[in-house]
Amino acid sequence: MTTPGTDDDVRRDKVVTERRLHPVTPLRRAWAPVAVLLGWALHDLDGTQRQLARLTTTTLLIALAVLIPAAALYGFLTWWFTHFAVTESELRIRTGLLFRRTAHIRLERIQAVDVTRPLLARVAGVAKLKLDVIGTDKKDELAFLGEGEARALRAELLARAAGFAPETAHEVGEAPARQLLNVPPGVLAVSLVLTGATWGTLIAALVVPSVLWFFTHNLWTVLATAVPLIGAAGASSVGRFVTEYDWTVAESPDGLRIDRGLLDRAHETVPPGRVQTVRIVEPLLWRRCGWVRVELDVAGSSNSVLLPVAPREVAESVIARVLPGVTVPPVSSLSRPPRRAGRCVPLWWRGYGFTVTDAVFAARHGLLRRSLALVPHAKVQSVRLTQGPWMRLWRLADVHVDTGANKTVTARLRDAGEAAELLRAQAERSRTGRKGARPDRWMA
Repeated sequence: MTTPGTDDDVRRDKVVTERRLHPVTPLRRAWAPVAVLLGWALHDLDGTQRQLARLTTTTLLIALAVLIPAAALYGFLTWWFTHFAVTESELRIRTGLLFRRTAHIRLERIQAVDVTRPLLARVAGVAKLKLDVIGTDKKDELAFLGEGEARALRAELLARAAGFAPETAHEVGEAPARQLLNVPPGVLAVSLVLTGATWGTLIAALVVPSVLWFFTHNLWTVLATAVPLIGAAGASSVGRFVTEYDWTVAESPDGLRIDRGLLDRAHETVPPGRVQTVRIVEPLLWRRCGWVRVELDVAGSSNSVLLPVAPREVAESVIARVLPGVTVPPVSSLSRPPRRAGRCVPLWWRGYGFTVTDAVFAARHGLLRRSLALVPHAKVQSVRLTQGPWMRLWRLADVHVDTGANKTVTARLRDAGEAAELLRAQAERSRTGRKGARPDRWMA
């Protein structure tokens, strides 16, 4: 004879099955002690050289004989004491050898599940699962899982978050996807060449060290300045090309999927209903080609780019899938600030523009690098009007709308009377927009 509590325990044991990460994971974890020693050595390079000079070859071999097994043991133990399990309502991750930590991630709060495959992980046939969770800035992750297991777990988590029964969620599989856009490598390379930031950092990397050498003739000063500048130039050109290579956007029931990367492949998802702001960026040298870049603000997520480069018409069609029912307002519909705004911001005031449609609050800024921000009325958390002394003199004001992604979009230098009316009207539009907003759920 069994008690109800015992039946519940048996049922729970059947549902909750703890699993370990892929056996290759200890190799990754074993690098932690080595990295600590390298960091200590680089912190005091001269002292490290003096200490190494005092050691004999035998002593170094003994140290390596102790360090390598110790690092391997650390990697094995951290892997052995790491478990994860998917329950009816949460993903549970237990870690820690001496200090135990258990993360309980509610499935309904998961808003993105991304699969990334660094270069060495691709060689080993494993992948990393990253989770964006509402209310946390840092992504939880499971590294590493087999590629097939990672994709299956991702599909199961999304299915359970969408409301499928636990016993059938693992059978749902990954939702089918339809490709919308693929950025050709040639177009991506040309767009980077035509980006002002690429040339700016490259010129700085060449000019600044030369000037420093002319005035100081100190090699270490030149190197300390040149290395970061060269790194920044590489990150803005080669680094972006490697990261954004083979950028593919596909549409599926669980959102827009993004696959990208030359060396490290990433499989990301733009969460449905969580996009707070869309920005259409148009650098000066791209205008002749008709290209734009589309960036996103997603609440609680690190996903920030939707399209690295695309024709404007294609970009607008993709935006319509991210923000259903939203049409990008034409440039002709944007109203500039009054001419007296030039007394507050000379010349650059001409780059400001603003309009409101039935679906979005739209504000533009920039002359050389234009950026048009679109905020759906339902995503506006608060509306503010600011007016400094000089702006009050010229009867001007700024209207700010704050979103759930802790970002702000501003209609700059509006007429004071227009700004006051906009403040009142936008508050009402946001209130009514939230009533008719779609639910922030997967596959809803």
